[in-house]
Amino acid sequence: MAEKFEKSLIAAGFGGQGLMVLGQLIAYTGIEEGRYVSWIPSYGPEMRGGTANCCVIVSSEEVGAPVVSEADVIVVMNQPSFEKFKDDVKKGGILLYNSDLVKADGVRADIRLVAVPANAIAKSEGSEKIANIAMLGALVAASGIVNDKTCVETLKEKLGKKKPEYLPMNLSIYEKGKALAG
Repeated sequence: MAEKFEKSLIAAGFGGQGLMVLGQLIAYTGIEEGRYVSWIPSYGPEMRGGTANCCVIVSSEEVGAPVVSEADVIVVMNQPSFEKFKDDVKKGGILLYNSDLVKADGVRADIRLVAVPANAIAKSEGSEKIANIAMLGALVAASGIVNDKTCVETLKEKLGKKKPEYLPMNLSIYEKGKALAG
């Protein structure tokens, strides 16, 4: 019998930073790996520019409750999200933050902190709009929530079919994010 696997993720930032897409890509990858997944979005009332977050659970068993109060991994893309979620990481968990927009102060010593200059990585490839993909690469490398190779295939499938002209840039940004956290 396979070993039990379950990891939870909270991804948070401003609406428009691609956190929902990041969460969906993790969920799709988990499905591709034959795992059970849940993906629950939460939006502030403002939509674009307001706060947005999603909870994702990837598990070898059925997911009983999709709400995540304490996560194995938290990704924050802005300061308000950092302040809101920094204490919601499980002991021994990982907090990845966009070091271009977040000053990470007051973090517990019992978690791993990973700084990812997501905006700078994305800008170096031509578009700050896909900083979420740099963060995705770092997330997969740091946490093992999903398999790297499967996630790359999911990127090709989900992003490559919609806008194939951006796929090489997305893959490059993913790899640069991954290299930072590996």
